[in-house]
Amino acid sequence: MTSQLTPDSVSLPDSRDDARGDAPGDAPGDAPGDAPGDALGGVLDVVVIGGGAAGLNGALMLVRSLRSVVVIDSGDPRNAPAEGIHGLLGNEGTPPAEYLERGREEVRRYGGTIVPGAVTAARAAEPSADGDLRFTVDLADGRRFTARRLLVATGLRDELPEIPGLARHWGHGLVHCPFCHGYEVRDEAIGIIATRPASIHQALMFRQLSDDITVFVHGFELDEESRERCAARGISVIETGVEEIVASDDGGVAGVRLIGGEVVPRTVLVAATVMHPRQEGLEALGLAVEEVPGGMGEKISSGFAGATEVPGVWVAGNVTDPSAQVGPSAAAGSLAGGHINGMLVMADAEAAVAAHRERSAA
Repeated sequence: MTSQLTPDSVSLPDSRDDARGDAPGDAPGDAPGDAPGDALGGVLDVVVIGGGAAGLNGALMLVRSLRSVVVIDSGDPRNAPAEGIHGLLGNEGTPPAEYLERGREEVRRYGGTIVPGAVTAARAAEPSADGDLRFTVDLADGRRFTARRLLVATGLRDELPEIPGLARHWGHGLVHCPFCHGYEVRDEAIGIIATRPASIHQALMFRQLSDDITVFVHGFELDEESRERCAARGISVIETGVEEIVASDDGGVAGVRLIGGEVVPRTVLVAATVMHPRQEGLEALGLAVEEVPGGMGEKISSGFAGATEVPGVWVAGNVTDPSAQVGPSAAAGSLAGGHINGMLVMADAEAAVAAHRERSAA
């Protein structure tokens, strides 16, 4: 969803590319998108695509190194339905919206800019005269940014099993992670919607938190070893198949209706999702995608500090590490931001050496 720009989103620190001979873009107030530099200034050091924990922490590292940075925030974080963040020291129970707003304010404090909006196209552009990389990023509202490097922290999209009535409970009566939500549903009557063999591990994880666990096998054949493990741990297994999820009068989970009509009462459901990296508008970058083991979905391939095979593009957070919670995602953004700054430092040094040699030879 594209939002209007806020007053504190329209000022940037002076671009540090001036010393490299790059021309500035449009002056503030000119028509957006008419020049590669965008109306907010000249060539930026970094555009961060994604305003979650990974993107904001990456931006924080960069702005504290006096880099010019814009964070493009689509405003739809994966954990928006959750009531609080868990397992992150110093932020236990903090509402996700509050956590992100604090992060945005910290980035702004050091001169970074947060721009609400959706990216429609990000692509490599012609390099500078001295060969430094360039990328353009277009937004749905017509704005265009040009940057030397990109950090992609767009997160992922969860694909739920196609069971009638299931999706409405996502983030409340329907959870997926024992570390994110497990303590909050301890001792409840928990139903595991098992859609693949890896779901049995999920059931065993939640068994640590409740004695009342029922596995509803749906769409695959359960092996004997899994049946034995469930039996040994006192986990009930139903292999009839699921017809729909039944809601209570107050909108919560009431139970699971099996094929044939029987309803098994449950108050909490657990389902493994298939995860897909958010790449809308990023297709032209050509980022490599790989499968995640266990039928969990896909992720963008990356190496040390989130560096990708595409020169000048880094990734951080769930887009490349689907199982990462808020803490690890923020840490990955920090590492990527530090690495990007280090690469820019070397590029600046090489440009300065080349200019020095040219002056010396004149």
